[in-house]
Amino acid sequence: MDAINLFGSSKPRDILFAYHHHATSRYMASQPEASREVARLHRVNRTIHELVHDRGYLVAEDEMNMDIQSFKSTFGSGENIDRTRLNFFTNHRDDPTNQIFIFFADEKNVTIKTMRKFLGILDEKGITHGIIVFMEKMTPSARKVITAMSSQYSLEEFAEADLLVNITHHKLVPQHQVLTPVEKKALLERYRLKETQLPRIQLIDPVSRYYGLKRGQVVKITRPSETSGRYASYRIAF
Repeated sequence: MDAINLFGSSKPRDILFAYHHHATSRYMASQPEASREVARLHRVNRTIHELVHDRGYLVAEDEMNMDIQSFKSTFGSGENIDRTRLNFFTNHRDDPTNQIFIFFADEKNVTIKTMRKFLGILDEKGITHGIIVFMEKMTPSARKVITAMSSQYSLEEFAEADLLVNITHHKLVPQHQVLTPVEKKALLERYRLKETQLPRIQLIDPVSRYYGLKRGQVVKITRPSETSGRYASYRIAF
């Protein structure tokens, strides 16, 4: 039985950023120069598949657990990985009409031209939700496209460096569960709360970005407790 602590504290988010930077640097430094890029993309590909799976989309186990040799043989082009072959789309397990497309940009920096290509593929496939994964940077003008097109498309962006490590797998990050609208309504009614009374989690929080939280969504955060086994707290995205 979970104990309830609606206003439970959370681990400082700077710990997650520090962990992410340290783990990423340590991992990359351990790789031989010749295989570093392949190893990097192998990790990025695994994490983005885990992310999509954790959001409720259909992803096969062998896609998430592909070893590096299989990854090279499947997506390799000579000694390199062909990023365009990493692109994929899938359906939500509860709603086949809810699709998401993952686009690996093959330019180092994302520009307006890259975004046009991305949107062109989404339009061609009839998909309105997409994530662009890029090597290094996204220009300010390219990033503005995400906001400008928000009435037609739900667009997200991740740098490859953000996906080298799955932060939700770290021991400092408790279990997060995104509540459905029905579950959120039941929570507020049960405790006679207004949305404004719930603690908040920012949309730019790394965990919020991982789960693709939208403003107003509520997450249940479950942590171990020495006295009651586990306790749950709740946060609303803003």
